[in-house]
Amino acid sequence: ITAARRTPKMSPYENRSQSQSDPIPELDRLAAWLTANQPADDARISLAHGDYRMGNVIFHPTEPRVAAILDWELSTLGHPLADLGFCCMAWHTSPEEYGGLLGLNLAALGLPTETEFINRYMAGNPDIAPLTTFHKAFALFRFSVIWVGIADRVRVGSAAAADAWKHGDMAKRLAIRGIDVIDGTY
Repeated sequence: ITAARRTPKMSPYENRSQSQSDPIPELDRLAAWLTANQPADDARISLAHGDYRMGNVIFHPTEPRVAAILDWELSTLGHPLADLGFCCMAWHTSPEEYGGLLGLNLAALGLPTETEFINRYMAGNPDIAPLTTFHKAFALFRFSVIWVGIADRVRVGSAAAADAWKHGDMAKRLAIRGIDVIDGTY
């Protein structure tokens, strides 16, 4: 496996980073920042789920553990921090934006802060590099690009979900959240 495959790269997304009919300047800015700020390749590789989030896990009915992980169609070999960065999207998006936690009272819900979550992950994986702004911003960029595709399919009437039209602004919203991450203003 090549070094290019191990490190999140922009090339698969660059030519799809905006819809021809609906430009998103924030997505262009985010793509430029990610291209200029890629971390050095540390040669780490693992199975990356690609969409690892609460909605894709089944919890054991009586024990505090995950019983199954669902929805593997985006899985690939990649850097272990790719999934961690994706998991952090929850703290940078609102409940209306992909089921995020932004704006919720985490303590009242018994949920960890983003820092607590990352620290717990890193404690179990002490030999990998720390999570960076790049990994969080890349996750938001990646899903923004996916939502561009969904919006384009809605426009031509080929979206898989009947209610996909309700999320027409999701690509821009996720790109803005990515800008918030790189600006440190989330």
